[in-house]
Amino acid sequence: MMIVIPQVADAELLRSMNAALASAEWVDGNATSGHQSALAKKNRQLAEDSPEARKLGNIVLDALGRSPLFIAAALPLKIYPPLFNRYGVGETFGDHVDSAVRIRAGSDFRVRSDLSATLFLNDPAEYDGGELIAEGHAPVKLPAGDMILYPASTVHRVAAVTRGTRCASFFWIQSMVRDQSARDMLFDLDRSIQQLTSVAGAGAPALVRLTGVYHNLLRRWAEL
Repeated sequence: MMIVIPQVADAELLRSMNAALASAEWVDGNATSGHQSALAKKNRQLAEDSPEARKLGNIVLDALGRSPLFIAAALPLKIYPPLFNRYGVGETFGDHVDSAVRIRAGSDFRVRSDLSATLFLNDPAEYDGGELIAEGHAPVKLPAGDMILYPASTVHRVAAVTRGTRCASFFWIQSMVRDQSARDMLFDLDRSIQQLTSVAGAGAPALVRLTGVYHNLLRRWAEL
């Protein structure tokens, strides 16, 4: 399941982030690639340990914490510190699957990559191409501030940019619920509970029981 998380970053936050990115130093995008990805990847990114990447990554993490939809969809246990990339004209990232485990350089911090995320940072009218294309899904090119969330096991690519520049933040999430089908079921159940609450009220007996089912399933499946 691919899930769009709208307005993770608002206009003011995007302005400050893009101003920082405009003056940042960019390095070869293969600095964080595995062997397979390095064969297909041509882009630039902020150095993972740069002050700009750390500062902007914390801004993204704070924004994610304010998104109930992200929390419901990902059920995050750990999030790899967000990275930032840039695709200019002719740059692309061919078909690949994200590494199963991501280890932050120079530390013992590691994440099992259950989910991958791309947060689009500039207006899609500013560039042509650059769509995220996941196997079996329509191409994705979202408004600035919106994010796409999808299983990290998915074969995917970034189409070549043919005009302008595409900037994004990307990262991986280890979910409390490893199994994708279980996670999708919990997400559907959570959304249904929220919709029914607006109609019946949070105190409706049937909703109380349904909420109990959600938490009992989460209790059964969660790995902490």
